Amino acid sequence: MAETLLKLERVVKAYENHVTTEVIHGIDLEIREGDFAALVGPSGSGKSTVLNLMGLLDRPTSGRVLVCGTDTTGLDDLTLTRFRGRTIGFVFQFHHLLPAFTALENVLLPTWSDTGRLSRAQRERARMLLDRIGLGPQMNNLATDLSGGQQQRVAIARALSMRPSIVLADEPTGNLDTRTADQIFALLREFGQAEGSAVVVVTHDPRLAARCDRVVDLVDGRIVSDERRGA
Repeated sequence: MAETLLKLERVVKAYENHVTTEVIHGIDLEIREGDFAALVGPSGSGKSTVLNLMGLLDRPTSGRVLVCGTDTTGLDDLTLTRFRGRTIGFVFQFHHLLPAFTALENVLLPTWSDTGRLSRAQRERARMLLDRIGLGPQMNNLATDLSGGQQQRVAIARALSMRPSIVLADEPTGNLDTRTADQIFALLREFGQAEGSAVVVVTHDPRLAARCDRVVDLVDGRIVSDERRGA
C-alpha cells in the first residue's frame, strides 16, 4: 500500500467572534503517495479552510494533522514554517509572484528563504523546472512581463522547487481560459507523477474534477463522499 503522506484525524476548526462558529466538524482524511485528488463542494463548504489546515497555514481547534509521519500539533510557529516549506508546495488561484523578480528568481525564492543561500544544484533545478514548463527562454523575464497562464506555470515550478511530498492547489485554474486551464491541470498531474508527490486540487470545475483519480466531496464542513477511481 502507498505511504500515507498527510492525515487529518478528527479535525475541528472553529472561529471566535462573540460566538463560537464551528466550520469543520471532526473530519478524517488520508492523502497517500501518488494521489491526484480533487477536493470539491459548494461555496462555503469549507474547502479552502481544509486546504489551509492540510497545508499547515492554519491550526485546527482540535484534532491532529500529521504530515509525512510527523504530528504537527506541538510544533512552534518557526519550526512549523520550516517544516511546511520543506514538505508542502502551494499553488493558488492568484499566483502571488513577486513582480520585481524574474521568473527564475521567483522559482528560487522558497529555496533561498529556507537556506539563505543558493547552490549550483538548486539553480540548475529551477532552470530545469522552467524548461519543463516551456518557459526556459523567458526565465529572466520579470513576472509582470508574463501572461496569466505563464505566471501560473511559474507558480507550479516554484511550488516544486523544494521537492515537496505534497502539492496543494487552491483553484489554480479559476481565472484562466479553458485551454490554459487544461494545460495547467495537465502540468500538475505530470509533475505529481514525475516528482512522486501527492497532489490535492480544490476546484469548482466538475470537468477538471472528473479527470482526477480521487474526488473528496465536502458539504457544510463534513466529508460526504470520498471516491477513488480506477482502483
